[in-house]
Amino acid sequence: MRNILITGANGGLGQAIAYDFLENAPDDYVWLGIRSSRDIVDQIHLKFPERSSIIELDVSLSDSWDKAVAQISGQGNSIDVLVNNAGGHNDSLLALMSDDSWHKVIDLNLNGVFYGCRSVSKLMVSQRFGRIINIASLSALSAPLGQANYASAKAGVVSLSRVLSKELARAGVTVNAVCPGYIDTEALSEMDENARKSAVKQIPMRRFGKPKEVSSAVRFLACPEAAYITGSVIKIDGGIY
Repeated sequence: MRNILITGANGGLGQAIAYDFLENAPDDYVWLGIRSSRDIVDQIHLKFPERSSIIELDVSLSDSWDKAVAQISGQGNSIDVLVNNAGGHNDSLLALMSDDSWHKVIDLNLNGVFYGCRSVSKLMVSQRFGRIINIASLSALSAPLGQANYASAKAGVVSLSRVLSKELARAGVTVNAVCPGYIDTEALSEMDENARKSAVKQIPMRRFGKPKEVSSAVRFLACPEAAYITGSVIKIDGGIY
């Protein structure tokens, strides 16, 4: 049985990734990492009570990572797959951006990935196997206005993934980054109708992506057949970039 740790499991994308593993890989055990808001992960756990556990994890804190990894490995479990999915943004023009906004977004989106990769990499090296999939963003590549903090953090995730893929390659551990574009989750729910129409016009496929279209790519990168894919940056954006 593979042990899979997914951060931000209470978000729309995290939920889709968790369900994808649980519904399509009967030998997978999923650890649902959350900081707060248990409702969604409670539903997942109730549906798969023998193949999932909820674990408290504030990805922006190094100590929280160490405790979560120790809790999983202390039960005699490996950590075979890490999906660094937790994230969030607080947009504004750089000239108006507060120190707090900058640091919180960097802590959540970049430092959290660093802490997670560091916490599991030693275990994976000792196992001589591992899959790390870091959820970045199309913002890492397209640098949209008003996202200096978020785009910088996600660009850092891409570079971190590439560097770490080289460091862990000989140990049989792969590291890849996924860059979703406009995906129809709660993150887009606050857009008004005009903004949604404007966004869709930028997409050659003329629609938003579905969470399942991201989770399927994540699940593939975690499978044995993807053993020769590492250091890759995979766009899932309907052809924008």
